[in-house]
Formats: sequence, structure tokens, C-alpha cells
Amino acid sequence: MKSAKAKTVRKPVIKKGSQTNLKDPVGVYCRVRPLSFPDQECCVEVINSTTLQLHTPEGYRLNRNGDYKETQYSFKRVFGTHTTQKELFDVVANPLVDDLIHGKNGLLFTYGVTGSGKTYTMTGSPGSGGLLPRCLNMIFNSIGSFQAKRYVFKSNDRNSMEIQCEVDALLERQKREALPIPKTPSSKRQADPEFADMINVQEFCKAEEVDEDSVYGVFVSYIEIYNNYIYDLLEEVQFDPIKPKWNGCSTPMRNAESVLPQSKTLREDKNHNMYVAGCTEVEVKSTEEAFEVFWRGQKKRRIANTHLNRESSRSHSVFSIKLVQAPLDADGDNVLQEKEQITISQLSLVDLAGSERTNRTKAEGNRLREAGNINQSLMTLRTCMEVLRENQTYGTNKMVPYRDSKLTHLFKNYFDGEGKVRMIVCVNPKAEDYEESLQVMRFAEVTQEVEVARPVDKVICGLTPGRRYRNLPRGGPVGDEPLVPEVILQSFPPLPPCKLLDINDEETLPKLADTLEKRHHLRQLMTEDLNKKCLAFKALLKEFDNSLSNKENYVQEKLNEREKVISGQKLEIERLEKKNKTLEYKIEILEKTTTIYEEDKRNLQQELESQNQKLQRQFSDKRRLEARLQGMVTETSMKWQKECERRVAATQLEMQNKLWVKDEKLKQLKAIVTEPKPEKPERPSRERDREKIIPRSVSPSPLPNTPIPVRHRRSRSAGSRWVDHKPASNVQTETVMQPHVPHAITVSVANEKALAKCEKYMLTHQELASDGEIQTKVIKGDVYKTRGGGQSVQFTDIETLKQELPTGRKRRSSTLAPAQPDGTESEWTDVETRCSVAVEMRAGSQLGPGYQHHAQPKRKKP
Repeated sequence: MKSAKAKTVRKPVIKKGSQTNLKDPVGVYCRVRPLSFPDQECCVEVINSTTLQLHTPEGYRLNRNGDYKETQYSFKRVFGTHTTQKELFDVVANPLVDDLIHGKNGLLFTYGVTGSGKTYTMTGSPGSGGLLPRCLNMIFNSIGSFQAKRYVFKSNDRNSMEIQCEVDALLERQKREALPIPKTPSSKRQADPEFADMINVQEFCKAEEVDEDSVYGVFVSYIEIYNNYIYDLLEEVQFDPIKPKWNGCSTPMRNAESVLPQSKTLREDKNHNMYVAGCTEVEVKSTEEAFEVFWRGQKKRRIANTHLNRESSRSHSVFSIKLVQAPLDADGDNVLQEKEQITISQLSLVDLAGSERTNRTKAEGNRLREAGNINQSLMTLRTCMEVLRENQTYGTNKMVPYRDSKLTHLFKNYFDGEGKVRMIVCVNPKAEDYEESLQVMRFAEVTQEVEVARPVDKVICGLTPGRRYRNLPRGGPVGDEPLVPEVILQSFPPLPPCKLLDINDEETLPKLADTLEKRHHLRQLMTEDLNKKCLAFKALLKEFDNSLSNKENYVQEKLNEREKVISGQKLEIERLEKKNKTLEYKIEILEKTTTIYEEDKRNLQQELESQNQKLQRQFSDKRRLEARLQGMVTETSMKWQKECERRVAATQLEMQNKLWVKDEKLKQLKAIVTEPKPEKPERPSRERDREKIIPRSVSPSPLPNTPIPVRHRRSRSAGSRWVDHKPASNVQTETVMQPHVPHAITVSVANEKALAKCEKYMLTHQELASDGEIQTKVIKGDVYKTRGGGQSVQFTDIETLKQELPTGRKRRSSTLAPAQPDGTESEWTDVETRCSVAVEMRAGSQLGPGYQHHAQPKRKKP
């Protein structure tokens, strides 16, 4: 199945083979079935060939306050009660079959109330075949003599077709014939008497202008949509004796040797077309064979006895006819081995389940659930048609709810411009179906206002027409040139009498020798001429080989077999040449064997030519395969080269980050080492320490109300240009240590102009500590230029300034600090003890690219 790529008509996809500027409305036809009894009340009247009128029955007028309403509806064509199946087929289905043969898709479905004659219109009855057998009959009448052999076309699971060579097709045919139970019926077998009368169509119908230079293959499939699930009616299901022979509707199945099949799913192929995944497609060669496949699936279809219909269809059935077309090669002998030249067209014949009201059908249980699902899917179909009409009429872009039902989702591509759409509305004129018929008419009125894009013809190939019959023999040699054996016989001089009656006869033998010498000379001339023609023919073969360089040939596995055959033919030719030399010495029987020899030689020459052609094709195939493998190797090499470059780049970036971390550590270590330190007194040796411990001086306590001079801490990167970012909400503190960077640009909000002038960045951040004091953090970073011309900041360090009260926790000096004379510890420590912390940088920090800064006390040497 096919469908458009877009889910709705909001953004229509322009596809190949469709013209968006040419549109045709959906063809809606109406067929009125005869009444079951002559005295029944009728509510439908045919006005003319395109108009239908509905009358309100007597009972409804009494129930609706005496209202009497007559409504007229127009269709493309209205078929009365006396319309034959042939007339309906010629008007509705014949154009769809003609489009199918010319490579276009088509959709035909019947719609109506239960018991209105939908299945009869589609299938027919004994002696009166419906639309389906007539469509099959027209297809095989048109392509009967142009059909490809079985299994030349092979379907795959991706909604496309492949072309097999003659050898593979022959092997496939032998394999299928060896099976004990063939899956496909034979086209030579007579039709089943159960449906033989349905397909016995007396009228001969054939499509016009069928392409004679193409071969065709017909594949059929049959599915049903039951309770919004898709089932394959042609699937072979093995009988399971454990499971009961009843379906999900609590009704016995017609075929007691099968069980309920598995539900199928809808998938999208590479061309964004919808199809039923895993659906069985059977190749058929005749109308009898195709209808036998349909009848086999028809027995599995779900039907039930309702109050309105004895055999009511409880599911929507879809019988698809897929026609595959491929052109012949330049010689007109074999199918062109190019997948791009395959044309696939499809005709879907849909028999919808009847819409009904549950209060009239007296449905209960499973019947009630089935009726609800049927009505729901039909309601989704109506909604889609209404939205399509509204979008096309008023130019809106409302979403079409195709996916709400499997029925609409399967055929949405037809409404998006993939083929013609035709609908036959079946009407039962009895008064009891008035309300249901009224709803059907309203839906038909909406549907025929929807327009579908018109598909265009597809050019199959650019080969010369008339290839099929161009090389066939026409009853004699072409032209006025005589045959080769006749020329040879006429050119040889006749042999003189060879009888020796006298021992002294000296004339017979010289005449005979002279005649034989002339024949030998003529033979040498003919041999030279033959060699020249062979060389010319080889040159023609080379030109032919160049022209066939773009075609597919046999696979590599068959190449070895062909080479063996060719080598055998060469040996045979050598043997015949040796035999030809020995014939020179057999003068007595030369006259009797010349004709036979020349005929054998001509046949072998033709066979040699065919083998040389096959050999050249195989050589071309080998070169193409080598080029294809070389392309794959090149593509794989480029792929791995890109992957290696990516990994090398990632590794280089990681190593650069590590080197950057080490550089930062070295810079900080260098800054610590090169920072000037006050001179310290020489430390006494350990022996003197043991003898006498010199107490340290105690720092004086600060006096109250004594102003302390503010000391500015100079940054280690004072040589760089800084951006000093101080938000306006910062509070001025009276701490001694204040961050100060000379020649810095102070801003309250970071901006690109300031960052472009500097290499360093400093952000002053304040927050409230746990002890209630204001804690100031100075966050530092480096400014880098980005590829886009902007600037980015990468944070590298954090400095924390915290103010504490003297009455708080005291910081203890090192263990080597001496105690006070009065026995109390010193309240202040020296600079070395207070600064005995180091900055360590660890990976994984959230502040910058892989750093975390925290202080740890330095380890003292033992």
C-alpha cells in the first residue's frame, strides 16, 4: 500500500508522478438495488441518470408531526434497478483497469447500509460476475501474451519488487514444484465449480495501447480490517488441535482447519508510502487462478447472521491487484535488469462493512462491539472527507485525522494524489432503511466535492520501440542475399568422374587433382574471408560491450559456471577444426558431407556469438562489482579517517586542558616562591634548641578606638589588564585586606566592550556567613576570544575575605611556639604560622574548566 509522506494536508508533499495544478473530484456513483418484495414501501426514486430523490415514508411522517420532505441528491451517474453488471463495470471500473495497465493507481470501494448489495456489486453471483472478476478478466486479456515467466518478479518485505535472472527464476520454479503442497494454484487447472460461473464472463474486454515491449506480472493480496485490526486472509496458518475452532466473535469459522491469524501492522517504505507489513502476495497468471486465491480468502472472512442480513460482513475487505511492469532489453529477448525501470501500479477493491443501527439489528455482546467498531471506522472516513472538503473549499489547514482508523490510514495516499478514487454508493429503497440511507447520501454529497490531484504518465525507458518482434524470423532470409551454404556450393567446381577403367588412364587422376586443388584454393580464400569477418564481428562485439556497460549482469557465483561452459565450447571448436583438417584427406565422401558440415558450422558460430556476448556481459558485471567494492572501501576509509580525526581532536583538547591546569599550578607556585619575604633571624640548630628555648615575642593587642591603616593587597597578576566587576549591591567593609588591582576597569555590570580590552576578570561577591558577618569572595578568571568574535570568561580561582570578632575562636600557633611566662598561650601568632596554608587545585570544580580551590595546612618537615 502507498501513502503520502505528510500526515495531514497542512503541508502537502509534492510527489513524483503527480500534478498539483490538475485535480479531479472523487467519482461517486449510486446503484439502487431492487426491492425484495413487490409490495414493499419504497423511499427512493430515480429522477434521471444523475439525480436521486428520497421520500419520507408514511410512518416517519406520523412520528415527525406530519412533516413531508423530499430531498434530491446528484451523483456522477445513477444506476437503476435494471442495471447489469456489465454496464456498471464499463462506466466505473473499466477506466481504473486501463490506468492500472498504464502504470497508475486506483481505489474503488462500495459503501452503503447493510443489505444494500455491496458484496454483490463487488463479487457478483453465479451467472452474473461482479466488478472483481471482470477487472481480472480485462487485465489478463490485455497482458496475457506479454506476461513474464513465474518468479521473474519477486516481491520483498519493503513494498517493492525485484527482478530475478532466468536462472534464479528457473531454480525457484523447480523448488516450488518439488513442494508437496504448492502454495499457489496452477494456472492450467480448471476453475472450481463453486465459483466457475462467476468468472465466466461472456463479454471480451481489453485495454488499448498496451506496451508490447514490456513484460508484466500480476500479484494479488487479500486483507480484512476487523475491529480496527488488520488480518491477512491468505496467510497459511497451521491447525492447532488444542485451540478451539471458533473465532473471536463466538461464531464457528468456515474453514475448520485454521485458527485466528495474527494481526498485521502498517509500515512506511522508503518512498513514505504505507503498506501492510508481512502481507502475503501471490503471483497469478490467469483469471481462474486469481479468483481462486480470492475465494480461498473469502472463506476466512468474518460474517454473521444479523436481524437485517443473513450473511452480514463484519469487516472491511481489501483485495489488491498489483501490476508489475518492466521493459525488455535492447535485443527484445530478456527483461531489462534495472530495478529503477520497474513500474508498480495497484488497484484496490474495497468492500466496506455496512453501516447500521444497533437497535434495528438487535445486536448484543460481540455483535454490538463489532457494530460499534464498524460505525467508528466509517465515521472516521466521513470526518476525513469533511475536513478535506473544508480545507480545499475555504483554504484552511486543518489536520485530517487519517490515523484515527486503520482504514483511512491505509488509503490516505490516494486522497493525497497517488491515483484515482471511485466510490459506489449502494442503496436499498425499502422504507425501513430511510434514516440510514439519508446519512449515506449526505456522506456521498460531501465526498464528491473532494478533489484529488491527477497523476501523470511515467516514462518507462528510452529504448527503441518494437524490440519484441524486431528479431523474430519472418519466413525466410532477410533481403536478396543467398544463404551461405548455397554460395559455397555454387562456387566449388564440380568433381569429374573418379572411376578408373583402364590401368593406363592418365587423364582422370590429373583432372581430379586439378579440381581438388581449385577447391582447396577456394577454401583457403573462404577461410581468410571468414577470419576477416570474425575480426569485424569481434570489433562489433567490443562496441556492443561498451554499450552494455550500464546494465546489470549475472552475479559472481554464476560467472564461474559461465566460464566453464565457454571453455568447453572452445575445446569443442578446436575439435571441429581438427576434424575439418582430416576431412581434406577424405576426398571420396566430401560431396556427401559438405552440406551437413556447413550447417553444423553455422550453428556453432551462432552459439559462439551468444557465448561471447554472455562472456562480455560477465566481464562488464565484474568490473562494475569491483568499482562498487572500491567505492565502499573508499567510503569506509573516509568514515574511519573522520572518526580518528575526531578522537585525536578530543584527545588534544583533553591534553591541552591538563597542560593548562599544570601551567596554572606552576604560575601560582612561581608567584608564591617569587613573593618577597621578610628577613628572618637565623634559626638555631637543634642542639641549641634542646639546650634553650627562646620564647617568641607576643604581638601587642590592638587598642580600642585606634584607627588601623588600610592595607591594599596587590594581585599577583598586576601586570595584566583587569575588569573589576563590583555589583551595585555590594557593601563597603572596613577590613584591612582589600582587593586592589591597579589600572583596572571597574564596572557594575559585565559588558562586551570592557571584556574586549582586558585579559583578566574579577568578580566581587558578598554573602552572609553563618556567624552573621559579611563574607567577601573574589572570583577571578581569564578572558578568551571566541570564534564568533565575542569574549568568554573561564574562572580559575576564588579568594575569600572574612571578618571575625576578637572574642571568637582563637587560632592556635604551631606546636613549636613557646608558651607565655604566665602559663597562658599566645593570642596572636606570627606571619609564618598564620600563612601556613596552601592552595590545591583539583579536577571537577564547578567554577571553571576542571578546578576546585580549597586551603589545606602545609605539612611540616619532621
